[in-house]
Amino acid sequence: MSDRATAGFLDGGFGRTLANLRSAWREIALSARGVLSGAPRPDLPEDDIARLRQQMLNCLDGRGGEVTARARAATLGRSFLALNAAGRERFLRLLATEFDTDHAVVDDCCALVAAAADAPARAAAERALRAALAPPRVKLLRQFNALPEGVKFLVDRRAELLAAAGNDPAMRGLADDLRDLLADWFDIGFLELRRISWDSPASLLERLIAYEAVHEIRGWTDLKNRLEADRRCFAFFHPRMPDEPLIFVEVALVDGIADNIHALLDEAAPIGDPHAADTAIFYSISNCQKGLVGISFGDFLIKRVVAALALELPRLKNFATLSPLPGFRGWLKGEAERGGLLAGSEARAVRSRANGRDDDNADRLLLALLEGPDWAEDDRITTVLREPLLRLCARYLLQARAPSGRALDPVAHFHLSNGARVECLNWLADISPKGMQQSAGIMVNYLYRLDHIEANHEAYRAEGRVVASSGVRNLTRAP
Repeated sequence: MSDRATAGFLDGGFGRTLANLRSAWREIALSARGVLSGAPRPDLPEDDIARLRQQMLNCLDGRGGEVTARARAATLGRSFLALNAAGRERFLRLLATEFDTDHAVVDDCCALVAAAADAPARAAAERALRAALAPPRVKLLRQFNALPEGVKFLVDRRAELLAAAGNDPAMRGLADDLRDLLADWFDIGFLELRRISWDSPASLLERLIAYEAVHEIRGWTDLKNRLEADRRCFAFFHPRMPDEPLIFVEVALVDGIADNIHALLDEAAPIGDPHAADTAIFYSISNCQKGLVGISFGDFLIKRVVAALALELPRLKNFATLSPLPGFRGWLKGEAERGGLLAGSEARAVRSRANGRDDDNADRLLLALLEGPDWAEDDRITTVLREPLLRLCARYLLQARAPSGRALDPVAHFHLSNGARVECLNWLADISPKGMQQSAGIMVNYLYRLDHIEANHEAYRAEGRVVASSGVRNLTRAP
């Protein structure tokens, strides 16, 4: 599916969601007499903000019982749904700035804690401090949990906040409050693991096509191929969002560890017997809800799927990935600017393929070769680049670090945190435009050995040590 088609699906889904919410929430708003009032104008001009502020205060005052509280929340939600992009930002900014923690009250509570003369007084002061630290907007946001599609509404609002907040501390604070609220609601204990098959509802299959973030699904034939008998797709769902996957993983059941994504996704390849396969290859993991960024499900998903597959197909002995390296080319460019990427023999070989360029800097010439069209189809260039790029890629995976100390590559960090080891680098395993742009076509296998997962996890988390096969470690040695 093209980017335009994907955007069309998502926009269409958003439009249907808004229409459904307006209808459902109108009925709830009408359930309490006197609550429903006229909608604000789309851009929320200043003279409408006072009325909106009062709506928010009404949601917080607690009068009228549960039915009235739901009706007020529905009315407030309907006001938001009536706004355009500028109006929605003003709505969120009002919530962020005027319904935050009262800092003066917090200061007073801190003083009471410090001045407490005995244990009962300190306990009372600490209770008051905890209450003062809870922003009123959190209480307001919680009320949407009781509305149809209310949880999805809040997930989408956090995605909107993250896109608009920038370095604005008030908006970032509101986004953080929503994250903490959603993290409680999306605890792993509440999630359901479901297998998605070709027999799943068409609306769900459409979502897979739209949400696939690693290897674009090119249409229904491609999707059907990914859901054949020798394939599996699993997703986490939340009971308050039963039709919306949170994250999903695609798995190929094969013999041996796969080393090329094009062969793995070849629609013309024969369908294998899943009961004869000895290896499960996790080749795509996609987060579906931008509003849940920072709330991790992937580590639990991998482990749950491994357990489900091992139970269903006891002949499986290998659980591995075929993964991209989305940060490799960016890192390579940065290292080239600092110099010293290529060893002497590598530099001479690169210069020999420089096609008459005047620049004698081999590192810059390497980058220039990678920018050339169709270089992966030129055996003279691939012969020159294979050894240095695999060496540099191994160095990137095993040694490159973010300021926090974690692996610089985000996919590597994810799998290393889960207890995998770096098993093998695969040359020109993804020659799609995206694969070439991100990682010069190189892909990596991360291997999950069930009896080593915890030890590998601890080595990475506690010591920052990347567990890798001897083959990958040997690649880091300069010629």
